[in-house]
Amino acid sequence: MSSDLDPYIFTTDTLPSDLRFLPPLANGLLGWKVYNNIMHMGGIYNGEGGRCHRADVPCPLSVRLEVEEPAEHMFSLDTRSGIFSHSLTTSSFTASQSLYAHRFYSNLMVMEVLLVRHVTSEQPITVSLTTSFTPRSKDIVFESGPDYEGGSHILGQTKTAEFPGASCHTVHLIWTPIPLTLTLQPQQPQARWGFILAVADTADSAMARYDEGLSLMATGSLRPSHVKAWKEMWLQSTVEVVGPQDLNKAVIGCLFYLLSAFPFIYEHPSPFGGVSPGGLSNGGDGQDYWGHVFWDQDIWMYPGIALFYPKLARAVLEYRVGTIEGAKDNAQKQGYKGLKFPWESAVSGREVCPEDIYGQQEIHINGDVTLAFQHYLHLTEDVSVFKEGRGSEVIYGVADYWVSRVTWNPKDQMYHLLGKHLCCLYHLTDSQVKKKHEKCLLFVSLEFAAELAELLQHPAPKEWMEVAKRIKIPFDERSQYHPEYDGYIKGHPVKQADTVMLGYPLGLDMSAAVRRNDLQAYEPVTDPQGPAMTWGMFAIGWLELGEADRAQLLLDKCFSNIQGPFQVWSESSDGSGAVNFLTGMGGFMQAVLFGYTGFRVRQDSLDFAPLLPGSISELCVRGVNYLGSQMDWLLRKEEVCIIVREQANGAFSSKSHDLQVVLKTSGAKIPLIPGNRTEIVFSCLYVGLKNYEILTFSQSSLFKVKLGHV
Repeated sequence: MSSDLDPYIFTTDTLPSDLRFLPPLANGLLGWKVYNNIMHMGGIYNGEGGRCHRADVPCPLSVRLEVEEPAEHMFSLDTRSGIFSHSLTTSSFTASQSLYAHRFYSNLMVMEVLLVRHVTSEQPITVSLTTSFTPRSKDIVFESGPDYEGGSHILGQTKTAEFPGASCHTVHLIWTPIPLTLTLQPQQPQARWGFILAVADTADSAMARYDEGLSLMATGSLRPSHVKAWKEMWLQSTVEVVGPQDLNKAVIGCLFYLLSAFPFIYEHPSPFGGVSPGGLSNGGDGQDYWGHVFWDQDIWMYPGIALFYPKLARAVLEYRVGTIEGAKDNAQKQGYKGLKFPWESAVSGREVCPEDIYGQQEIHINGDVTLAFQHYLHLTEDVSVFKEGRGSEVIYGVADYWVSRVTWNPKDQMYHLLGKHLCCLYHLTDSQVKKKHEKCLLFVSLEFAAELAELLQHPAPKEWMEVAKRIKIPFDERSQYHPEYDGYIKGHPVKQADTVMLGYPLGLDMSAAVRRNDLQAYEPVTDPQGPAMTWGMFAIGWLELGEADRAQLLLDKCFSNIQGPFQVWSESSDGSGAVNFLTGMGGFMQAVLFGYTGFRVRQDSLDFAPLLPGSISELCVRGVNYLGSQMDWLLRKEEVCIIVREQANGAFSSKSHDLQVVLKTSGAKIPLIPGNRTEIVFSCLYVGLKNYEILTFSQSSLFKVKLGHV
């Protein structure tokens, strides 16, 4: 049984029978599933090449609280504070256990126990602490180190490096020893105990972080500093729905788990290790995609985070920059120029996919990475990530790779991609059968490379735009739709959304009739047991066409992937596949953030075309960060309210912009004044939705938030 009193608190009196769906706690560096004796640290992998996986790190906080008396149990995950709690209430006392991965001090994990008497008694109260912890790992050779400030200490090194010649990773753990029991003395009405774990890659760092934890605990600041950091995260952005409770709770849960995979918004001194499909809590040997970073990060998880948190978005880009040398090595091994980012990535950027066929042929990852960089530039105008941050090397390297991989076909006067590619992960194609998704990404990559080169005054090879303008993207003129690949037979099953992604997020210009035909062609043949992110893309497509309720029916399919009571997602609707599936959460959040709102990030504007299904009366989106300004949006059936915050944090643009709303139907301009509430009534504009079929999508947005001096 669970409680729905507060949508930010997931509460139950019974833990899930499948322990995979216990709540994960993470902070961008450390990740752990509560009660598990294994945790993970970002960037710490064991194994060479395709055997590379997140290294299992033993967790001293794998402790369960137990009492001898009959007790009522309550388990809760407070997403506002990122704290998991277990309380046991008896007739004479309440025992509470709290667990959290510290949001600000990311090398720390914490357990607290509180005992409170209900009645005065001369008897002591004792609770048991049962642990499954052992200081061993199948991935790391540990040895005992000298105790430090009363804390136990182990240190070890992973067994195998990621590639020949690379160094193995070192891990140090220092933690407060955990006794078998805790006792509340007769004269005490209550007592609290704190236990900290510091994890780092050097002894000095582990000791320093442990000292910080002890100092914070001594001053009573350990928990408050963690809660404060989460509060600051939520003050930056929240997304709330007035409508079905399960939808609102799902949105909150998705944003919480996605944010947990990222570092803190103001400071992340350790290199960020990227986001894997199952997050930091998962990804051991043979599990949850081994903890590797896929296209999932750049296409599925990134857009919703980048809309609010430019610094976290930049951390993703910096992760990719850090893998440039590996990407260069991948391209050279394939016989091409430039950069080929790995289908599955760990630390170096060299391919670590266990199955070589995917590593060789899933080349759309290059375009996915480029799209993330383009999205960032258009949202922030921060060119430093491309200059000093080496982002331009990524974009130009990807462009060079694409150009070196095409060949000119004199028959159709078009460029074709060389080599074999994978289509939809169901069909292996030959050199005559190409995946259209990759070709559209090729076009986007080359076009953006030319745009960036002009911005940075970098001489761009003329081949970039020559290839971009003449790359063949299959289109069936007779049926007026995009076949999944050359030779695709209409009606054959597909695994997941890919062709329907041409409209969003790739932004391929097409008529509404073609967009509708694509959706109608693939919706009935898409595997109902396919990955969770699929239906969000279909929902966005139908929202573009003005069919909000049809979109909602598709988005509702995602709820079978949400495993209660802690809103943990599974990759497949039957509960199988990757756990804490952030990829699915990212797709779901995009349906909310880019579907209901119609947000589209353009080169010189942020377009929006709001449309809510009948079951939703309001959507509140706080903290949209555009060109250094933070905006709060309230969407209702017939109006949009926008407030530009007076003081925006984390602005990257070196310029100062005034913002205005441009109504595309009339051309009217409405200035957005910081601190003022701007209301736009658009009920009359919904009539235009009936005529969407005759419009191209480059013209169909109802509004445009446009930069410029008012």
